[in-house]
Amino acid sequence: MTPPGPPSAPPSGPPELTVLDEAFDCVLCVVAHPDDIEYGTSAAVARWTGAGKTVTYWLATRGEAGIDNLHPDQAGPVREAEQRAAGRAVGVEIVEFGSYRDGIVEYGLDLRRDIAREIRRRRPGLVVTGDYHDRFVAGMLNQADHRAVGQACADAVADAGNRWIFPELLDEGLEPHHVPLLAFAGTATPTHYVDVTATFTAAVASLEEHDTYNRGLPEQFPKPAQLLGMVLGSVKPAPDVDYALLLDVVERR
Repeated sequence: MTPPGPPSAPPSGPPELTVLDEAFDCVLCVVAHPDDIEYGTSAAVARWTGAGKTVTYWLATRGEAGIDNLHPDQAGPVREAEQRAAGRAVGVEIVEFGSYRDGIVEYGLDLRRDIAREIRRRRPGLVVTGDYHDRFVAGMLNQADHRAVGQACADAVADAGNRWIFPELLDEGLEPHHVPLLAFAGTATPTHYVDVTATFTAAVASLEEHDTYNRGLPEQFPKPAQLLGMVLGSVKPAPDVDYALLLDVVERR
C-alpha cells in the first residue's frame, strides 16, 4: 500500500533502549504488504542472515492495490516478484504469501489460523510484525491492513503454542510451537534496538528492489537511502550506533 506521506522521524526515543538479545536461530517476519519489511526491518534481517540465522517472510497480501496506475491483476505479480528480490538482497530465500486482498484485510480467525500455521511450520525463536495500534511511529495514522495483521500475529503467537486452538493444524502434522520473543516494528513505544549500522546499505538495496512500486510514489517522497536514513538514523541509542532498528519486544515465558 502507498504510505500516506513521507514518514516523520520519531522525535526522541525512551531514555534507555535495551540491545536485543539475538540468541535465536530462526526468525519469521509477518506483515501485510510487499515493502512493509523494507521500511527498516530488512536492515536487521541482513544482520541476522549474515550471522547465519534463518529468516523467512510471510505476507498476507501481494500488495496488488498499492500502485495507482497499475491494475491489481498486473500489480500483484509484479509486487510479488519485487518482494522476492528484496528478500534475496538481504539473504532471505523463503517468501510466502497469503490469499488476502490488499486493502481490505480483516482481523479474524482465518487470519490468526494462517499465521499460526506459518509459525508452527517455521518454528521461529523470534517473530517480527508491525505495530497494530491506530497510530504508530511519530504519531502517524496506521493503515487498516497493518492493524489487522499486527493484531492477528500477536494473537497467533499464542495460538501456535496451544494444541487445543486450531486443532486442525495437528491434522496437518504441525505440532504446537512456543515463540520466546515477539517484536513490533514501527512502534511509537520501542523497548529494544538492533544495531544495523553495518547493514544499512543492504537495507537500501532491498528497498530499491521495489522499483515499480517506488516509481509510482509521489516525486517528493524520499528515495530509499534518504527514507531509511530517517527511519533508522533519527534515534541513536548508543554513541557508536549510526543506524538502529527500534522494536517493542515482548518476552514470552
